[in-house]
Amino acid sequence: MLDAAISRRAFLAATTTTALAAGWATRVNAARVVPGKTSPNEKLHIAGVGVAGMGRSNLGACETEHIVALCDVDEAHAAGTFAAYPKAARYRDSRRMFEKEDGHIDAVVIATPDHTHAVIAMAAMRLGKHVYCQKPLAHSLEETRRLTEVARETGVQTQMGNQGHSSEQIRRLCEWIQDDAIGPVREVHAWSDRPVGGDPWSDFPIMKRPDETPPVPESLDWDLWIGPAPLRPYHPIYHPTTWRGWLDFGTGPLGDMGCHILDPAFWALRLGHPESVQATTTHHDRAISDETYPRASIVRYRFPARGAMPPVSLTWYDGRLLPPIPEAIGANPKLGGNGALLVGDRGVILHGSHGAGGLQLFPESLRREYKEPPKTLPRVKEGKGAHEQDWIRACKDGKPASSRFEYGGALTEMVLLGVVAMRVKDRRLDWDGSALRITNDDEADRLVRPAYREGWTL
Repeated sequence: MLDAAISRRAFLAATTTTALAAGWATRVNAARVVPGKTSPNEKLHIAGVGVAGMGRSNLGACETEHIVALCDVDEAHAAGTFAAYPKAARYRDSRRMFEKEDGHIDAVVIATPDHTHAVIAMAAMRLGKHVYCQKPLAHSLEETRRLTEVARETGVQTQMGNQGHSSEQIRRLCEWIQDDAIGPVREVHAWSDRPVGGDPWSDFPIMKRPDETPPVPESLDWDLWIGPAPLRPYHPIYHPTTWRGWLDFGTGPLGDMGCHILDPAFWALRLGHPESVQATTTHHDRAISDETYPRASIVRYRFPARGAMPPVSLTWYDGRLLPPIPEAIGANPKLGGNGALLVGDRGVILHGSHGAGGLQLFPESLRREYKEPPKTLPRVKEGKGAHEQDWIRACKDGKPASSRFEYGGALTEMVLLGVVAMRVKDRRLDWDGSALRITNDDEADRLVRPAYREGWTL
């Protein structure tokens, strides 16, 4: 699928060992995949990077295609996936995989920890590969913006892994808003029980950095796992699951769940860039707050008017904090552990996570009288792995997937701005989205574009 203008030999000749270690894919003019060049009847050759956990699930949804290469820094953690695809080539370092398998790969599925999303996705896109990348799209605002721009420049087909965006329910919610079902929406309240939700993916550590330095397991390449983040000694508190709670590696409850729970309001209300954000958190000890996300947070966004839509205040709650209950939905509603309320002048929409699951309209009198509006938004074909299959379809016919980076990147930027506000807490941050800049707080603005450790670049 690669343009013959850049031959394999010419590519390798232009690539030194030093450049490889420093993000070699950004320094060459990558060949471009022509969207739609692959016939719908042909099978894509797909590689996976970060293939345990969600990576294995994403690859399982792509089994209509050929899984030709697998990459994971921990051979033991990924053993089940390696066994499931015995014919696939195996790698620890994605850069080596791209070097060796360049001519054999059409598309890449990325499900590594948040802090390595960007370097891998950027390398893949600059080589002309279609990319499916887990949410949030990246670890920092600058990474997110650059991934969005390069996706646009290269023309590859992309999808962020907020799978609910392919659902029927999120489209119904958007059509309700278009139909003015609850009147103008001026408030959104969203919540998550994380980081204390009770399962291994959501029980984030709230602690100081461990003093112990146990030996690195033989199966794990710790330097590669750290990637562009500041180097620190190995400890099992970081890998394989609880990295989400550490500032250097994850994006906390808001980054973990915001791309699911805030997605419906972001799409339906066309929120775009907020004008300001402010967070309150439970962290007080700097030794802890400089390392991990807080046990509970409230993050308040303000969005300007968008055309005929009025300004919106959006408030995020995590750590089992919940919003005030609108009178329209009664005194004792079942809100669930994750969800959102869209509060309009005439009614309220309540939904859960992952694509507005459990969508409900209040008050009950409005729900009884309301007539479902016509379906105006394109639907994604339902079935196993609908979100991944939507991306595969896009790779073949050239029509963008539902949460392509153009959309998923903008959603991630909103989420990550709230993460920055949590890190400086109690300070209102004024945001210039066009310039990717916090205009009133230099300390917070530096968090928009954190530095990589030596040897890593975008």
